[in-house]
Amino acid sequence: GGKDRRSGLILTIPLCLEQTSMDELSVTLDYLLSIPSEKCKARGFTVIVDGRKSQWNVVKTVVLMLQNVVPAEVSLVCVVKPDEFWDKKVTHFCFWKEKDRLGFEVILVSANKLTRYIEPCQLTEDFGGTLTYDHMDWLNKRLVFEKFTKESTSLLDELALINNGSDKGTQQEKERSVDLNCLPSVDPETVLQTGHELLSELQQRRFNGSDGGVSWSPMDDELLAQPQVMKLLDSLREQYTRYQEVCRQRSKRTQLEEIQQKVMQVVNWLEGPGSEQLRTQWGIGDSIRASQALQQKHEEIESQHSEWFAVYVELNQQIAALLNAGEEEDLVELKALQQQLSDVCYRQASQLEFRQNLLQAALEFHSVAQDLSQQLDGLLGMLCVDVAPADGASIQQTLKLLEEKLKSVDLGLQGLREKGQSLLDQISNQASWAYGKDVTIENKENVDHIQGVMEDMQLRKQRCEDMVDVRRLKMLQMVQLFKCEEDAAQAVEWLSELLDALLKTHIRLGDDAQETKVLLEKHRKFVDVAQSTYDYGRQLLQATVVLCQSLRCTSRSSGDTLPRLNRVWKQFTVTSEERVHRLETAVAFHSSAEKILQECPEQPEAFNEMEQFDEIEAVGKSLLDRLTVPVIYPDGSEQYFGSPSDMASAAEHIREKMKLVSLKKQQLTQPEAATPES
Repeated sequence: GGKDRRSGLILTIPLCLEQTSMDELSVTLDYLLSIPSEKCKARGFTVIVDGRKSQWNVVKTVVLMLQNVVPAEVSLVCVVKPDEFWDKKVTHFCFWKEKDRLGFEVILVSANKLTRYIEPCQLTEDFGGTLTYDHMDWLNKRLVFEKFTKESTSLLDELALINNGSDKGTQQEKERSVDLNCLPSVDPETVLQTGHELLSELQQRRFNGSDGGVSWSPMDDELLAQPQVMKLLDSLREQYTRYQEVCRQRSKRTQLEEIQQKVMQVVNWLEGPGSEQLRTQWGIGDSIRASQALQQKHEEIESQHSEWFAVYVELNQQIAALLNAGEEEDLVELKALQQQLSDVCYRQASQLEFRQNLLQAALEFHSVAQDLSQQLDGLLGMLCVDVAPADGASIQQTLKLLEEKLKSVDLGLQGLREKGQSLLDQISNQASWAYGKDVTIENKENVDHIQGVMEDMQLRKQRCEDMVDVRRLKMLQMVQLFKCEEDAAQAVEWLSELLDALLKTHIRLGDDAQETKVLLEKHRKFVDVAQSTYDYGRQLLQATVVLCQSLRCTSRSSGDTLPRLNRVWKQFTVTSEERVHRLETAVAFHSSAEKILQECPEQPEAFNEMEQFDEIEAVGKSLLDRLTVPVIYPDGSEQYFGSPSDMASAAEHIREKMKLVSLKKQQLTQPEAATPES
């Protein structure tokens, strides 16, 4: 890429320690010297022989070889010698004396002295210069250029042959030329792309990947390559454009013939085997499995049709593309083909869709019928099993489940009627055009089957409704039975609670007669509540007996409820009587004691009889004794009123009142004793 001071190109021959092949070197020099233009060659060459890593005899041989390879073009040969000069062998061959014989000047120079003859900016870094040069980049571009030149030249010949052959000859020859010459040996697009990339590379002002931002001027060989590449690209584009038009015309003729052939294939199949397949399919099946089998068969038919419909879509697109091209001679024929193809395909597609919808409606009808049949079977099975629930809640749950099943059956039957009517409507709309024949007989079989299924389901549903009414009545009675038993058991619990309250809380005897009477009145009301509870329990148990007789079953809980009710009631009665007796005794005690204590001491005649004091004392002692005695039930068990501390408190109050009475007695008896002494 460098130039000497005469603007001649610089040729560098690097030599190495290995043996250098003179034949290869000669071929390489011939190739390199063929690249520059004649104008560049006329300015001469400066050859740099880098002998720093080689032997003297090799250098001498190379210099002598230049005389045979490029004698006229070489103006100066600079032999770069090593730092340690060769032996005095050089003196045996003086190049300057051989200038006339060699035809060029030869000088021996060190690398650092080379700038005396060549500017540093035209020397590479190997010789102390600043010229940026990437040999591999240059080599790669050169290989691409030569490859492009070779391929483009060959491609131009092939395209010219194809294009020229299409301009003459008969139609038969043209068709034959399509087969023989329509495909070039290489892809024109690839060659054009390679040429554009090469031209862009040559037009760049820098090497790819150069560092430091140093400007680079293209070498003369590259400047020379640019017009060659541009000329080849222009020729390629011209021939390729003609080639594309030739291919388009041939493709159009071939495409039109193929379209006509494919259209007739589609029409013939749809009107022949396709229509015959649909004519053999008319049933809807009598079950889900049968309908599914018919659907599967129909899907197979649709699959075969889909292949032809795909061909139709492709043909329609091709015809539309040709119509958009707008060439007059083909428009009428193309429109006729398009119309014929569309009519046949749409008619066949409508028949397929009608058949598919009919089979889907039949499948839904049979599916609803099967679900309804299973619901009726489940409901019937539930009604045939005897009811043996554990409690009223489970009966209520069972009754609720029964009502839900019956409601589900009603909805299912309604859905079956809707599906059946929809299917019947579709069948009634089925015309003879659907399959190309009269389908009245086949439709009658389908209609009879649908109506028969709906009538059978209606009868089964009516029988189940009758059985549900009977079962509902029985279950309601059982609910009432369990309710009576539960309420009776609750009455026993209430009575037990009243008995427990009587023993634990009804323990006070009152501080005076008035309070004791109030307690006695409250106790009688308390007994009335207990009596009502007992009567309520007895009535419930009597109702359970009546319901069991009606249901023809034995109650599972009333057997021990009545004895429990009677036992608790007897215990309550005994306890209540004891409570009444204590309260009445307390009333008598408090009344007598209060009467005596309220009498005035100035009226001794009121106490003439001491029996009153003795009677009060006896009643008090009797009451105290009764407080320590438990209540004894008919079964021999015992129960105390309240806690011992509660009884002790009540007894203490009675004792205090007895002390007051005793003190009153002493006060009355002392004056009587003092009178005789006086």
